[in-house]
Amino acid sequence: MTKNAVVLFNLGGPDNLDAVKPFLFNLFNDPAIITLPQPFRYLLAFLISTLRKSKAQGIYKHMGGKSPILELTMQQAEKLEKKLQSTAQNSEEYKVFVCMRHWHPMSDVVVKKVKSYAPDHVILLPLYPQFSTTTTGSAFTDWDNSCAKNQFDAPTTRICCYPNDRNFVAAHVRMIKDMYWKASENGKPRVLFSAHGLPEKTIAGGDPYQWQVERSVEAITQVLAIDELDHVICYQSRVGRLEWIGPSTEEEIDRAAEDKVPVLVVPVAFVSEHSETLVELDIDYRKMAESKNIPGYYRVPALNTDDFFIDALSELCLKRDKDEQVSSSTNERICPRTFGKCLCN
Repeated sequence: MTKNAVVLFNLGGPDNLDAVKPFLFNLFNDPAIITLPQPFRYLLAFLISTLRKSKAQGIYKHMGGKSPILELTMQQAEKLEKKLQSTAQNSEEYKVFVCMRHWHPMSDVVVKKVKSYAPDHVILLPLYPQFSTTTTGSAFTDWDNSCAKNQFDAPTTRICCYPNDRNFVAAHVRMIKDMYWKASENGKPRVLFSAHGLPEKTIAGGDPYQWQVERSVEAITQVLAIDELDHVICYQSRVGRLEWIGPSTEEEIDRAAEDKVPVLVVPVAFVSEHSETLVELDIDYRKMAESKNIPGYYRVPALNTDDFFIDALSELCLKRDKDEQVSSSTNERICPRTFGKCLCN
């Protein structure tokens, strides 16, 4: 029997209001997020987390005083493990672990649990469909550091990305279709594919995230096959004074108001509901749309435990190339060579 440990990576979120400040500190003290050397990064993270604490606590109060991301990720892990166990060969065993980057359970704890399981093979599977150094890259680096600290070394495959995986695309298509015709009651809707933004300098440094988001949307719209679909890619959650990639979701809401068209927002880079979807999209942007008299504002749910999405994750584990240390959904490099931060050889 070959034992396989699957580690699902996600960002994490505070599990109570007192955890908001340390969560924010962990986030902004991540060298993949803020590239300043120590001790300057530590000091800046302390300052940001202190200044943003009250506002962030207000956000999490809208969600019952905590982020739902851990519970949702645990549900994804449970469903994925059942899927793997039901479809894997009899000689293969799979156990799925959840690892959060900026709040518990973090890599130091999860590495110990995986080590105790004594797997023959480890599969690192991020819940970030599009690769970025700030998300997947950061999670992998932190995992490696914890493995070294805990003297854990097992053959490992890293699933770096799956931006146009067929089942990932199918999950989005089904959810968009469910909402598109409802949104059409108020006129032809404009579909806003909203993803978390990044500073322009991160993309200029060779990060393939924006390119991969574009590939996701391209694949989704092709399968969606709606004639003359009105759609645009936009980016949300801007922080700080740096120039970020655009257009912003706010700018596209403004444009929809000028054009007097309803909007259907698709969280194309978020696969679990959390503050950016439940508060930023559902509350803040909805209020903005209503204040500008947009004919209708609709939001497609995150994929969460959608069957097609779980099938996507399962196939990524089952069809991986065991000889490759880093693997995309195609077992080949997806990104053009101009993106030097892509992990695939």
